[in-house]
Amino acid sequence: MISGALRQIPNAITVARLVLVAPTAYCLLRGNYQLALVLMAVAGASDAVDGWLARRFDWTSRFGAALDPVADKLLVGVVFIVLTVQGHLPWWLVAIVVGRDAVILAGAGIYRLLFKHVELVPTFISKANTAMQIVLLLLFLLMLCELPLVSGWARLVIFPYGVWLVALLGVVSGLDYVVTWSRRAIRQARARRGAHS
Repeated sequence: MISGALRQIPNAITVARLVLVAPTAYCLLRGNYQLALVLMAVAGASDAVDGWLARRFDWTSRFGAALDPVADKLLVGVVFIVLTVQGHLPWWLVAIVVGRDAVILAGAGIYRLLFKHVELVPTFISKANTAMQIVLLLLFLLMLCELPLVSGWARLVIFPYGVWLVALLGVVSGLDYVVTWSRRAIRQARARRGAHS
């Protein structure tokens, strides 16, 4: 009983990260960047913690594997969109961030329709992309908090290096998914034709 409950800890952390999306967005819309920074930092740390617990103690589950990237992308996407609407981030950057995820989601849906099963395993470059998005947003919130010295340093890192790095990783990781899964679909289609011939 206790062992079964412990196995749910990573899932509980992931659900908590999902719950943080709404208050983080609310704080941003209200201009409370300090609290938004705290919530974003907690969410970012929880992403590392739940993944480590799942791997370290073999507390993995299909539910967690499916929900974890959803929680990450929803939080990151909402923060990017709000900051863009407020005029802090360029529209083309949020187009890359959100567009990449939309393309991957649509591709996964099509693949599932065609071949009944899809298991998206994040690649190294995909993980690096998500990590850099979170780092950029944390730096951006630091900048908006207008803290002495720290905010100025954050601005120097963000413009232009952070913005362009996130854009580059978004494009490259998106293309990596498209190419990888297109090849996999072609192989599956050929195998299916071979089985029916």
